[in-house]
Amino acid sequence: MELRDGRGARLRRAALGRPLALLTVAYAAAAVVATWPAVTSFASDFIANDRTSGGEPPAGDHLQSVYRFWLVGHQLEGGDAPWKDPYSFQPIAEPQTVLGGWPFGLPFWPLDAAFGPVIAWNALLLATIVAAGLLTYGWLRALALPMGPASLGGLAFAIAPYRLEQSAGHLLGWSALFIPLALLAIERGRVARGSRVHIWGALAALATISIPLSGQLHLALGSIPFVVAYAAVRFARIPFAWTIGGAVVAAGLGLLVRYTLIAGSAEERGRSADELRRYSAEPVDFLNRWHNAASEEFVYLGWLVLGLALAGLVLLARSRRGLALLLGIAAVIPILFALGANLPGYEAVWRNFSPLHFTRVPERLLPVATLALAALLAFACTAIALRAGRRAVPVVAALAVLIALDLLVLPFSATAADPDNGAYRALDETPPGRVLELPLFGPGQHYASVYDYYRLQAPREHPTGYSTLAPDEATAFYFAYNRLSCGVWLPGDEAALGRLGIDRLLFHRGLYTQAHRRGAWFAWKGLEGAGFAAGATDGAVTLFSPGTSTAEAPVPEPPRFREVLCSGWQGRTTLARRATIWVYGEGTITLVLRSPEGVLVRLFADERLAEQRAFRGLDRVSANLSGMRWHPLLLDASSAGIRLDEITF
Repeated sequence: MELRDGRGARLRRAALGRPLALLTVAYAAAAVVATWPAVTSFASDFIANDRTSGGEPPAGDHLQSVYRFWLVGHQLEGGDAPWKDPYSFQPIAEPQTVLGGWPFGLPFWPLDAAFGPVIAWNALLLATIVAAGLLTYGWLRALALPMGPASLGGLAFAIAPYRLEQSAGHLLGWSALFIPLALLAIERGRVARGSRVHIWGALAALATISIPLSGQLHLALGSIPFVVAYAAVRFARIPFAWTIGGAVVAAGLGLLVRYTLIAGSAEERGRSADELRRYSAEPVDFLNRWHNAASEEFVYLGWLVLGLALAGLVLLARSRRGLALLLGIAAVIPILFALGANLPGYEAVWRNFSPLHFTRVPERLLPVATLALAALLAFACTAIALRAGRRAVPVVAALAVLIALDLLVLPFSATAADPDNGAYRALDETPPGRVLELPLFGPGQHYASVYDYYRLQAPREHPTGYSTLAPDEATAFYFAYNRLSCGVWLPGDEAALGRLGIDRLLFHRGLYTQAHRRGAWFAWKGLEGAGFAAGATDGAVTLFSPGTSTAEAPVPEPPRFREVLCSGWQGRTTLARRATIWVYGEGTITLVLRSPEGVLVRLFADERLAEQRAFRGLDRVSANLSGMRWHPLLLDASSAGIRLDEITF
């Protein structure tokens, strides 16, 4: 088996050449199969993995990604910075700097203009699968592997289950293709002459930089050292210098994000240990094809792929020990890290190594491992093909089928898009002004991605948004006004919204369903009581404007015989300092409360302060309710964690 480096004509034959068109078709076919059955709705639904809609696009990272892709072209058209979001959290915070638009927002721009966001997203997702295969193939060919085995390595990376799962909405799978691009550029730079060596070196640097620039800072923690180590093992002076330069810039970008975007946000103190444990994989998950494909712990690697990769490691170690050692480490370390809290010692490292402490999903280094496994698999398939002799072609074809079957998991589903909503079309035709959507969601809750997506149809500033790096002002606004999601308005709320320039509100019945939020009926009635009238309605979305109306609410009234614990509750314990309750009846109502800590509680009933008490342990607060009707109660406490034991009239 000849695996040594070649020069001149031999390496040129090893480059992407005549089989490129055939491979492109083959990988495109693999992309179609891998995205089945979602791809059958290519023109109407997103290829993603979110299913629960409630009549609206299901919330998910794919909507946030589409929004950030759209921002690139939208901002450039206006002569503004494409990394700025001028709409979210306005006017309560400065325009946010957002990552994730580079580089996919650039091709998204003309595709969206020509075909709309649904086709633009779907076309790019399929293209990333094809590109991942071609780039891996090109890299392996540059290592002098035969066409057939190199194409199998490309296939294994293109349809790697974890990479696909993290392409359904999260951009981790998309950005992973920059790793084989960097390795290919390093290999091409090793044999290039003249100015071409610098062109390939610059491409290797740009690919390395693009990973953190696309927002994948966690992946960068693994990809940067891997690419640098690869450039060292395959040392050539100029490509190595370019790679080091790219790594320095990429690391600098990470530090810049840490001390600008993360500083002052809710994530400034890092992630919690509970989050780490929740997302840590278990050893059996790596071989479990049937693990819930929507979860972060879906890390299936394939039985055949692992077997071939192990054989390839043994074979490679006989001729290229340095490369074998690097690929072996690149495969093993991310797999071990994916275990997270289930790996002895990992949690201690996670707590004390600052860059790692800002991560919560330990599996996100796995694209490095899947690429290393694909390469080792290709080396094993080379040995098999050589032993097959004249039967190499059918043997490689059979291996392609077996590898595809081993990795096939079908993680995608057709996901509703609603690209032309009538309520937002009506909003876009109204005079300029800010909007507020109900129900409200905290900045880190992915349900707010639906509102970001609808921004494509009617670009308006709004005080909410979806970002785990949102400023504290955005979180404060959510906690102050989340009660509006349950129809609990206090005196002065209308004026406060007016001062913020909010003159339209949108009621999203589908988001109440998706998020299992109570209070939709009360929210509708609360909007009417605050002087807003229901207008244009399309599906589960209704536009409210200043005025008077008595339109029938599109949701049923709750049963009157029991209280409704609305916003600010987890079970019967307050999750926030403010929590709302609706009760039906009249007379004196008493709430039996329990708090392990000293707490000051104010009870508002029908928008008026009814009682204020400071207590610890068990106590009661009461209010007199007049009229046989629904009454809003608001618990305003100095801290959360208050238990509601009982409500009695």
